[in-house]
Amino acid sequence: MSHVVENASDGFPFPRVCLGAGLLGSFSRFATPFKTTGATTLMYEPAPTYAVTIRLRYPNIAGVAERITESIGQAGGSIGGVDIVKVGDGMVSRDYTVSAKDVEHGTEIVDQLRQLDDVSVVNVSDRVFLMHLGGKIEVTPTKPVKTRDDLSMAYTPGVARVCRSIADDPDASFSLTIRQNTVAVISDGSAVLGLGNIGPRAAMPVMEGKAMLFKEFAGVDAFPICLDTQDTEKVIEAVRHLAPTFGGINLEDISAPRCIEIEERLDAELEIPVFHDDQHGTAIVVLAGLQNALKRVGKSIAKVRIVINGAGSAGTAIVKMLNLAGAGEVIVCDREGAVVPADGLDKVKRWVVDNTNPNRVTGKLGEVIAGADVFIGVSAANVLTVQDIQAMADQPIVFALANPDPEIDPRLAAPHVRIMATGRSDFPNQINNVLCFPGLFRGVLKVRASTINNQMKLAAAQAIAGVIPEQDILDDYIIPSVFDRRVARAVSDAVSTAAIESGVARRTSKQPYRIH
Repeated sequence: MSHVVENASDGFPFPRVCLGAGLLGSFSRFATPFKTTGATTLMYEPAPTYAVTIRLRYPNIAGVAERITESIGQAGGSIGGVDIVKVGDGMVSRDYTVSAKDVEHGTEIVDQLRQLDDVSVVNVSDRVFLMHLGGKIEVTPTKPVKTRDDLSMAYTPGVARVCRSIADDPDASFSLTIRQNTVAVISDGSAVLGLGNIGPRAAMPVMEGKAMLFKEFAGVDAFPICLDTQDTEKVIEAVRHLAPTFGGINLEDISAPRCIEIEERLDAELEIPVFHDDQHGTAIVVLAGLQNALKRVGKSIAKVRIVINGAGSAGTAIVKMLNLAGAGEVIVCDREGAVVPADGLDKVKRWVVDNTNPNRVTGKLGEVIAGADVFIGVSAANVLTVQDIQAMADQPIVFALANPDPEIDPRLAAPHVRIMATGRSDFPNQINNVLCFPGLFRGVLKVRASTINNQMKLAAAQAIAGVIPEQDILDDYIIPSVFDRRVARAVSDAVSTAAIESGVARRTSKQPYRIH
């Protein structure tokens, strides 16, 4: 059954969806937590992410519309719009767009409306699914084909001359084809944020969304490719064969530790840069936010104690970025506690052991975090407690980035932290990768960089942080909004400059930044 429109006689298939990017909220919008079976659960404010359009038909007489509005309000819904569909025969049909707190809440609102006398629920549409109908991107020509001459130049016979030119000089493909401005967004669907291993078909809406953001924020043409294999060797082979079409590869939502090997091998083998956004994009934006947070509290990254919870690909990439930025003491925890030398560690954790925790601190997260200045979570919901935060150093900084539910409820943490950041769009200080990858690839493509090295990543982080002047940094404004159009331009310029200075650019005459 379609999840988009529900007839009144059917069940209400209101699907679960992840929160998308949005404007930064404020602490006044934080939800009220409540207890269930001993765990803390968040009940969020109604949000457009869970909005439904409910078509109602009822007698066109005084008082009915007021009863409908009152019923929606009593159910906790937030009306965003009311539109007349049809009036006639003494009846009126209207579409009510209502924001709910979550999936179940949307169902409750519709069920309550069904209890009203003389009111018929004609159908219910999920606005999120409507946005995805038919896909979210398309391919459009950049040159007109209106005449016989146009056709002969764009296709046969004129195209043959261009093909021969590229055959003689393969580098010409970067200027004579879409490669100069095109990125492949590639996934195997094995680790989709908040959803896990859902496979390539179910991962496609996420990859389409990524492609939209590339175009919207930096003018980069991106195409989603979901591979029907989760075999590491086959993924590498597939990307290798696709590479001649693109100017860069953005790997997305591939499970760890496979994603690390896939990225490293492809980056070494291909002539175009390969970037795993879940690792490095996250690390870049985390560093940007942390730099500004530390400025706000007057601490130095070289002197603070940083605890990272999550020893997977994202956690490891964050460690690498922090080390590049001159971090002092960094301790990484996994489910067992602080990562320390032990038998049977995989390659990733062996690297973590060699590059963190110089004092070989041991213990569970709750023990290790005592006295820490910074907590960065890329792990799971509700692993951090208020008591843990209270044991931290003065003016604690907490980045609880697990999505959709953070390591600690931000409302619970707020009275005990100086600066709080999450990965969610409905809280302040959202650590969102869209601040990084569009501008980063714009800069990479601009100078035809062969790889994305540490200098470029560090430059990207500094550029994001630098968008906010130091005097404008606030506790709830340490990172720019995802809609701040200055960000992509700043990141693009910084990355292209770093590529030139580090010797990986194949073009040194930078083109002006523009949206195509």
